[in-house]
Amino acid sequence: MKLRVLIADDEPLARERLRRLLERQNQVTIVGECGDGVSTLESIRRDKPQVVLLDIQMPELDGLGVVEGLDDTARPAIIFVTAHDRYAVRAFEVQAVDYLLKPVDENRLAAALERARARSLSGSQPDWAQQLNSLIDELRPEARAGDRLAVKSDGRVLFVKFSELDWIEACDNYVELHVGATRHLLRETLSRLSERLPSQQFLRISRSVIINIERVRELQPLFHGEYCIILRDGTKVTLTRTYRSQLPRLGVGTG
Repeated sequence: MKLRVLIADDEPLARERLRRLLERQNQVTIVGECGDGVSTLESIRRDKPQVVLLDIQMPELDGLGVVEGLDDTARPAIIFVTAHDRYAVRAFEVQAVDYLLKPVDENRLAAALERARARSLSGSQPDWAQQLNSLIDELRPEARAGDRLAVKSDGRVLFVKFSELDWIEACDNYVELHVGATRHLLRETLSRLSERLPSQQFLRISRSVIINIERVRELQPLFHGEYCIILRDGTKVTLTRTYRSQLPRLGVGTG
């Protein structure tokens, strides 16, 4: 069985090297090459590769964002390819993907492809997806955070800048992003998302709500140490007693 492989790297020379190495491998078919995260997502959905050689740092949407943008049941085997070695130990611990350092060694590439082939034949795709999510949790704080979120909507990937967010609300295993009158659902927990947001701009005011501090128009005291926060568009959210220590960041003392 020939493995269908997609190359995704924003460096033309890196793509060329990978292509040459793959052409020397038996039982491998190159289905395409991509230079950014958005086109990589499109190619995965269109060409259905079994394996993706994926650079972690790419423009617009990084490699981790590409993986997060895929449905769990439709993920190919991911082999990360990068110039940085600080993620390698965790990658091998979870055994969800392989990890190649640039410049890629031909023998290491062959071994990674064989591992991908074995997993492709095993049929345990849901387990891989769960392990890969675990790996992303480990890598995300070290990866390039950028200034935007990638949101899947009607088969497309939309980019929402942090500066456009008004407030964020937890919704089970999702979060609802409020951007003016528009709402977007993102598959992420509120706690995980809070780690990706710039702390100087966003404030968690309850277990279920994060606000953009720049959108706050008014603060009204309620009972039992709680406050009503009124945003510029008139939205009312509650700063709960548990998060009362955050008041100084809104210019209010806690005494």
